[in-house]
Amino acid sequence: MRINFKQQIVCVLLLLTAAFANAQQDPQYTQYMYNTINVNPAYAGSRGQTSIFGIYRAQWVGLDGAPTTATASINSPVGEKIGMGLSFTNDKIGPMDDNAISVDFSYTIDVSYNYQLAFGLKATADLLNIDFTKLNIFDPADPRFQNNIDNKFSPNIGAGVFLYSDDTYVGISVPKFLETKHYEHNSTSVATERMHYYFIGGHVFDLSYNLKFKPATMVKATKGSPLQVDVSANFLYNEQFTVGMGYRWDAALSALIGFQVTKDFFLGYTYDMETTKLADYNSGSHEIYLRFELVKKHERVANPRFF
Repeated sequence: MRINFKQQIVCVLLLLTAAFANAQQDPQYTQYMYNTINVNPAYAGSRGQTSIFGIYRAQWVGLDGAPTTATASINSPVGEKIGMGLSFTNDKIGPMDDNAISVDFSYTIDVSYNYQLAFGLKATADLLNIDFTKLNIFDPADPRFQNNIDNKFSPNIGAGVFLYSDDTYVGISVPKFLETKHYEHNSTSVATERMHYYFIGGHVFDLSYNLKFKPATMVKATKGSPLQVDVSANFLYNEQFTVGMGYRWDAALSALIGFQVTKDFFLGYTYDMETTKLADYNSGSHEIYLRFELVKKHERVANPRFF
């Protein structure tokens, strides 16, 4: 029986999920400028106060088996130089359900009157589940798909550096150093976790007494995958209302909006519109972001809430 192009897209997406061949496995975020802790452990405690983050992303809505990601994290300074963080991520795509718990540690030194440099370490415990019965397999007798993967445990470690002032930041990190093979059959790896290299950067410009402008970028590199480049431009009005645009190179155009509901609670939303042919088969991607700030630190002024 002949299947249409949309069905082919869905089948390819699901098979690639199971295969993971040369793919970027880390979850994708459009509001990366607020979710730094997930890719760079050196960010832990850098805001000078306890920060609780939450992000939910529904990607390629309307496409069967499309990715959904939920992330929650908390990080805080512990003393003058040390920061700690804890995060949980659930990432689903097709037959895969992946859960990761990470602990972050940072140590910060003063490199000048305005700049601080933080070094970070990340330890991650990953539990992978793959239900092959959710796949439409051409050969049901294929031995590679006879046994599901249930809570396959994989430990990992990562590191990063984060240089920042009150209005500028840059960071480099590798959240996972170990290239873990989640599943093997007859010496053929079906799921391999490859190293991802991240570069982030941004600067806040004071355009007037109540208007700030922040361009930012994130570059992700992975062996065997195309270089991913995200750029964004956001405006913050009266320390309360944020609006901006983002672009993922050769992939998506994004609209970002946020509101400082109270002095401790920020709410943000992002919509991604695909710029590839995949746009014909889904209604875009949605992302909701929450941030709570707790226990203000009195020893020094916290970084601007813009990053």
